[in-house]
Amino acid sequence: MHYVKAKGILSAKNGMNLYRGCTHGCIYCDSRSKCYHMDHAFEDIEVKENAIELLEIALKHKRKKCMIGTGSMTDPYIPLEMELGYVRKALELIDTYGFGFTVITKSDRILRDLDLLQRIHEKTKCVVQMTLTTCDETLCRKIEPNVSTTNERFETLKILRDAGIPTVVWLSPILPFINDTEENISGIMDMCIEAKVYGVLCFGMGLTLREGNREYFYRQLDCLFPGMKEEYIRSYRNQYSIGSTRSSELMKLFHDKCEKNGILHNNERIFSYLSEFPEGREEQLTLWDIFSQSKPPGL
Repeated sequence: MHYVKAKGILSAKNGMNLYRGCTHGCIYCDSRSKCYHMDHAFEDIEVKENAIELLEIALKHKRKKCMIGTGSMTDPYIPLEMELGYVRKALELIDTYGFGFTVITKSDRILRDLDLLQRIHEKTKCVVQMTLTTCDETLCRKIEPNVSTTNERFETLKILRDAGIPTVVWLSPILPFINDTEENISGIMDMCIEAKVYGVLCFGMGLTLREGNREYFYRQLDCLFPGMKEEYIRSYRNQYSIGSTRSSELMKLFHDKCEKNGILHNNERIFSYLSEFPEGREEQLTLWDIFSQSKPPGL
């Protein structure tokens, strides 16, 4: 871990990364790619020590309320978060200033902040996005070794469901020759159905590989699946987009399951939902609170 002073915290699309780097150890992680210009070891977490101060300044000066997002580059619920509490402090500010919130994570540590997530959703809107890649716990421990297992994430989705927090699942990535099976896709979708997720994002049955994450991925294949790297090289050479040979049948299975169970599966519509701030909801709640507090006793 090391600290840096950040110049800003919110992107043009109101996303933030309180940390850079990750210790989850997922073998396919795109954030390892050299194009992101991370000049330190990936597991050496960079902490933006002034992030909370910058966030408050940004929220104070925004002319219009919006959704604030995090988790696109680094899962915010890494173990270090339980020590530093940056995400919780950010949530407190988002709640105080009346903004919405959405997060992408693979960790059940998010349940620590369930009270704040509920409070934000009662006022504006909160959506939790959870990545699921395999319904096989043994395989999960191989390809995502240092993070909550699929079953733990599934339980988290159900707790969020019961708490009234809408959820979206990322069905990604699907690794050719490893988890690109009907059994796996069907198993994950059954979890989504039971957890009553709002939508499932799927970008096809495959993954992306580019300089940085490709080399790491291949090293892990050598350790975990001997001979698999050679299969990838024979089949895909240096392609950026790696698609499963079973893509058509698996995508049909995915879309059919979603359609039959009322789960949104149009990526564009899901992203619109994630970015839409419920205009007027906060003002309505504030007026109701004022009215409620001013009622005479007994009414």
